[in-house]
Amino acid sequence: MSTFQDLGSLLLVRGADELEHAGGTLYVHLHRVAKRLGSLGSSETLVLAGLAHAAYGTDGFPTHLFDWHEERPVLEAVIGPEAEQLVYRYGSCERETTWRDLAEHSTVTDRFTGTSEELTSAELRDFIDLTIVNELDVLDHAPDLKPKLHAFLTEQIPRWQSLASPAVLADAHRALAL
Repeated sequence: MSTFQDLGSLLLVRGADELEHAGGTLYVHLHRVAKRLGSLGSSETLVLAGLAHAAYGTDGFPTHLFDWHEERPVLEAVIGPEAEQLVYRYGSCERETTWRDLAEHSTVTDRFTGTSEELTSAELRDFIDLTIVNELDVLDHAPDLKPKLHAFLTEQIPRWQSLASPAVLADAHRALAL
């Protein structure tokens, strides 16, 4: 089996297919995000992180499949340290203090620990690409959230354009008709 398949099996064992999420279950959402990242030319590491991005829950989806404090080594053993670090960073991100001005301060605030981490350009690109693709998937599959989320992304994407990969930025512009 491939790492992608191993991770998919682990997500099923952890109940991702039993949790409701935009457009079906969390499991389906995670696969759509990973597939979209792959179709946009993202690295295998980012695609794996996309498949596991909600493993520790997120600031917008508090349900978790793994305990961030105890089980990070479990996820790391399957997807590797780089992908697990991105999953942790994405899940632990305190969105209110991080997202708006991320291009100016390059710092992600950890909602679990209260600490902050300054990211490199490559780390920022992966973090923003994952964030944008995730939000676009929610936009596509949650009609009740569409008006508010579309307005937010229409305002926020220009703030992130210097951070995102060209393919993800083009996908966002297409999806939002920017």
